[in-house]
Amino acid sequence: MSKGELSHWLMSQRSDFGPSEKLNLNSISTKKRTIAIASGKGGVGKTTASLMLAKELVESGNKVLVIDCDYNLSNTAVKLGLPLSDNFYSLLSMKKDFSECLHKEGDLHLLSGCNGNSDLFDTNFEHDKFIIDVIHEHGDEYDFILLDCPAGIGKETVNLAAYADYRFMIVNPDRSSITDTYALIKILKNKYSISENHLVVNRVSSQKQYLRVVKSLMDTVSTFLEGNVRVLGPVKFINIPVDEFDKGLRGAEKSSLHKYFSKIASKFTDESTGLFENIINSNVKPSVEHEVQPTV
Repeated sequence: MSKGELSHWLMSQRSDFGPSEKLNLNSISTKKRTIAIASGKGGVGKTTASLMLAKELVESGNKVLVIDCDYNLSNTAVKLGLPLSDNFYSLLSMKKDFSECLHKEGDLHLLSGCNGNSDLFDTNFEHDKFIIDVIHEHGDEYDFILLDCPAGIGKETVNLAAYADYRFMIVNPDRSSITDTYALIKILKNKYSISENHLVVNRVSSQKQYLRVVKSLMDTVSTFLEGNVRVLGPVKFINIPVDEFDKGLRGAEKSSLHKYFSKIASKFTDESTGLFENIINSNVKPSVEHEVQPTV
């Protein structure tokens, strides 16, 4: 498939509205919404962000499907303390039906990837198209579908991000993360003319640091790509051991982490001022609601 054919195919498969198109607010309540959670650099907290956002959306009364798109290096199951499985391959090879391959916690459903499955490794298939087929077949069963994409600018990641209705870029306040995130945004703009993305700044230690990251990306994307970065907010750095952190992620007890992701989810879905109005019809600037206190 040529570049032009692939671009045409992806755009034809996307939902009736998208960031590069005029949003029809009247149709949004009945339309599935697909969000790609992406990052230019690995290890920035993308999987944690995917799971936390999913949980917050469920608590707001939504039914949510999370798809681990790193199909043979799954981390979602590990983060949730679930046994590793080959459900992704079982679905691909039609050994199980869709419902059997899901981990379900109420209205939060997870299709996790495999972990070093040799059969999957040897299979010659385009997994991004397979995931899009899954969305087409089962998308109407959910209010939101979150795609936990592999980090980087690989072809499959870029294609899935281009297909999604929205992209949440997870970035850390370090130069390599900022640079790699810009690279991903640049590829999406140059390849698919996608000029709008959303930003979550993870592991922030101070308001000054947060504002620096936001300004850097907003200015660079605007100047060199003529694109928009819609800011959803920060997540404060929590200095605890990884094992303890993951226990907090799985636990039902609220933590400061939940507080930040609750604000991010609310900002995205707030209906009190019109669904998506804040992020579609205005340039969101860092404000008092985004303030974070320095870590002492």
